[in-house]
Amino acid sequence: ISETDRWLRAKRQEGYKGLGMLHLFIAAYIRVVSQLPGLNRFVSGQRVYARNEILINMMVKRGITTESEETCAKVVFEPTDTIYDVYRKMNDAVEEIRVSDDSGTEKVAGVLMKIPGIFLKFAVWVLRVMDYFDLIPMSLLRVSPFHGSMIVTDLGSLGIPPIYHHLYNFGNLPVFLAFGAKRRVVELDRHGQPVEHKYVDYKIVCDERIVDGAYYAAAFKHMKYYLKNPQELERAPEKVLDDIF
Repeated sequence: ISETDRWLRAKRQEGYKGLGMLHLFIAAYIRVVSQLPGLNRFVSGQRVYARNEILINMMVKRGITTESEETCAKVVFEPTDTIYDVYRKMNDAVEEIRVSDDSGTEKVAGVLMKIPGIFLKFAVWVLRVMDYFDLIPMSLLRVSPFHGSMIVTDLGSLGIPPIYHHLYNFGNLPVFLAFGAKRRVVELDRHGQPVEHKYVDYKIVCDERIVDGAYYAAAFKHMKYYLKNPQELERAPEKVLDDIF
């Protein structure tokens, strides 16, 4: 990502403070979905459905200490969104969480934690049944960290490598993406001279029921292309394909 890193630095100098790999990964995913919409499908009640929106989930800490509370940011995107739209929407969502006392996710969790243990198990069972039959109210879906197009975790901000994170057995998240800190590697160029290159590692866990392996391979090849050519994300796609599933 040496060229990508230079592009990011140039954009930050233009005034896009804090623009980084998080925004780029999300923008690349959105662009892929605009051309390969099957990546945005989900499973509910043992049936596969096409999703009508792009909904990105990300866990956000309210502070920089290990004791700081953590909540979920959920942001709705359009398939025509550019890197600049992603930058604006993500920053607005994170800022809204950090200045608010409680997010919707925390309020729902707070209500559940007040339920006595034996009744809590019953409440969770009811939620699982409702989730199976796709009966959970939209008001709960909008704050649920378990429902969305993709959940992304920025482990690079902690200075550690990425991990493989399991998909949840509740909800309908089909993609979990984790990326780590940038690393430098000295390699030999074609002339045998040492050159320093930058890399960022990322790991993706997918629900294999929504599309086949060839589809996933095509999708992630496209994502890698956009990560290496971020200038392509500065403009909206010429066309957006609908999922005909």
